[in-house]
Amino acid sequence: MNQFTELAPVILFVGFYFTTKDIYLSTSVLMIAVVCQIGIEHFRPGTIKPMSHIVLWSVLLFGSLTLFFQNETFIQWKPTIINWAFALILWGSQFIGGKSPIKAVLGKQISLPEQVWIRLGYGWALGFFVAGSLNLIIAYNFSLDFWVTYKLVGGFGLTLMYLVISVTYLVKSGHLSETTTPPTEHQ
Repeated sequence: MNQFTELAPVILFVGFYFTTKDIYLSTSVLMIAVVCQIGIEHFRPGTIKPMSHIVLWSVLLFGSLTLFFQNETFIQWKPTIINWAFALILWGSQFIGGKSPIKAVLGKQISLPEQVWIRLGYGWALGFFVAGSLNLIIAYNFSLDFWVTYKLVGGFGLTLMYLVISVTYLVKSGHLSETTTPPTEHQ
């Protein structure tokens, strides 16, 4: 259910676009869907994830600019800005604060040496930078139809690819095996 809630706004955006071929109506639907997504998260146990806040405000900002100026370029730039922001956060966190956001998320599930967390952070930072750059290449060199399709399929495909690369790295370097256990509270 949680994954569906996270994917629903993008699926609705793409569905409305290909049904109506109206990027502005689709952008409005995306904005409404993300607000509804936050509402659903609000009523679930726990708190709203920081990522959801980032998505909400970026969709509202770039969606509003798209609608106000009647220019789809703004909504096309949103994935790039978000991906580059994540890249900067992952890269910058190695220097400022010295804490790996990836370790903060996954550190309770898997115990890894600090250097491995740093490498994973750099790898994912590079991945987010590439994803943002690829989004711009597609937005400026292909049709709007192609970009909308890429938004649905490409983003998930790239994330899956980064995940496979990360797991492969961990397995090949001997940091992930069937005997790997979550860290204890004393670690």
